[in-house]
Amino acid sequence: MSYSTRFTRRGLLAAGGIASAGFLLTACGSDSTSSGSASGDSASGDSASGGDSTSASGRRTGGGWSFTDDRKTTVTAPGVPSRVVAFTGTAAALVDFGIDKQIVGVFGETKRGDGKPDPQAGDLDVNRVTILGNVWGEFNIEKYAALRPDLLVTHMYDPGQLWYVPDESKSKILQLAPSVTISTGRVPLTTPIERYAELAASLGADLKAKKVTDAKARFEAASAALHQAATSNRIKVMAASGSPDLFYVSSPEVSTDLMYFARLGVDFVVPPKLDPGGYFQSLSWENAGSYAADVILLDNRDSALQPKDLAAKPAWTRLPAVKANQVAPWSAVPRFSYAGAAPLLEDLARAITNARKVS
Repeated sequence: MSYSTRFTRRGLLAAGGIASAGFLLTACGSDSTSSGSASGDSASGDSASGGDSTSASGRRTGGGWSFTDDRKTTVTAPGVPSRVVAFTGTAAALVDFGIDKQIVGVFGETKRGDGKPDPQAGDLDVNRVTILGNVWGEFNIEKYAALRPDLLVTHMYDPGQLWYVPDESKSKILQLAPSVTISTGRVPLTTPIERYAELAASLGADLKAKKVTDAKARFEAASAALHQAATSNRIKVMAASGSPDLFYVSSPEVSTDLMYFARLGVDFVVPPKLDPGGYFQSLSWENAGSYAADVILLDNRDSALQPKDLAAKPAWTRLPAVKANQVAPWSAVPRFSYAGAAPLLEDLARAITNARKVS
């Protein structure tokens, strides 16, 4: 698979992701008898009735459990799932909300070449969980089955697409346990954060715990700071990613994080002609200077070229933002929790505050 094809398939991973803080914030069984085996059925959003409801879409009812995901599919189980397998960034978000020991396996970038945790992993203990795959396209089905999963959880950037679950083995994987997906494209950043909070609460997390409330307060303060920076220093920002052959310019009208940043006042480059999928426009390097920008947010994942890799490309070094040293790292697939997102807002606010107009 070529680099550019892989990026198209990922939707560039969302590359491929306020007047005040309140403006936008107004089938394998478990070895645990309390969990049982979950089952999924296509429903319009009604959860099991009776008992205490954890949210509009997730419930724990007298030992039973159900959750309606963003496919409008309701997953039910006799007990709260105790063996959860998730995309690494999803698992990290659940950890931020207080779910940890239930996570037994992950897939997606988890460890870097030197053995250290990938930033996507956040506070997840990557040495405690089973890693089913560490790059796009890897998912060890045998290891997955051996984990006796109760539930698989991942993002959904495009309708019906399970993030980092390979299409060619998807049917086999989904036979082993029910799945929950949360929409992470075409909605503002706060939406998947709130949905993952709901899922975590249904799995037993305490959203009133100090760790969670402190993270939310930091997120709200960071949102207000970004709004202040963006409205005080009116500069043009471009979110981009580089490959050997192509330069990708992302749309703030589709990518979840960019959409939220734009609502806070960030003035983004909006490419008018998007590639299939709608997340970005791919440009030849000869056309990398098509759009004027004062600050470039550059995809910081291992799959994308970094400034040191791009230094030999004249088309890159000629960009005004690059000449002015106004290139900031961009987490194109953010961690959808308050703790994961707050630093991104803070970093962008700092980059905009310190930038000068050069385009």
